[in-house]
Order: sequence, then C-alpha cells, then structure tokens
Amino acid sequence: MKKTSDKVFNMKKGLSETCNRFFTVLGNPTRLATLETLLDGPKNVTQIAETLGQEQSMISHNLRPLVECRFVYVERRGKERVYSVNHGTVDPLLKVVENHAVNYCPSGGRCLAREG
Repeated sequence: MKKTSDKVFNMKKGLSETCNRFFTVLGNPTRLATLETLLDGPKNVTQIAETLGQEQSMISHNLRPLVECRFVYVERRGKERVYSVNHGTVDPLLKVVENHAVNYCPSGGRCLAREG
C-alpha cells in the first residue's frame, strides 16, 4: 500500500511534467505568434503563414503541438484544414499574463519584452 506522501509526490511529479509540456509548447515564439494571429479568427495554414511572413512548412510544424495540446482546434473544410483558438484555455491564460504584467512587473510588463 502506498503512503499518502507517495501519492502527493506522484501527483506533483505528474503536474510538473504537464506544466513542462504546457510551457514548452507555449514557449516558442512562432507558436505564440500563431495563437495571436488566430485570436482574430479561424485561418488555414496559408493564411497564418502569410500573416506571419513565415514559410507554410514552418507554420505547419508549429501547429502540430498546439493542436496536440488542444490550444488550437482544427476543422476540415473540404480539402483545407482551418485552425481556431481554444478560447476556453487561451483567453484566461492571456488574462493571467496581462494581470501579472500590470500588477507584479515593476516595469508594467516591459521587463518581459526582449531588449534590443
């Protein structure tokens, strides 16, 4: 029989792995730009690539983990695949980031932006 402390450790370990995957997926600038682009509405990969000025293959490569982790949904419309944001996850997440930047960053979030 497992001890209670073993259960807590296992839950924390599982959460750590989940958090790592979550933030790894979101830690990529192309993926974040893709999410931001999709906040304006659903788009196919060509539209996303044109908006971001990136190669279509790069966008497709970066959409895969966003779809796997359900930050983005994909729907088939004829021959094309149309991508849209999972607003249930992404909107609250962006509010947390904004709240942190406004209320806790001494520079109002500017410290989060790259220098130079």
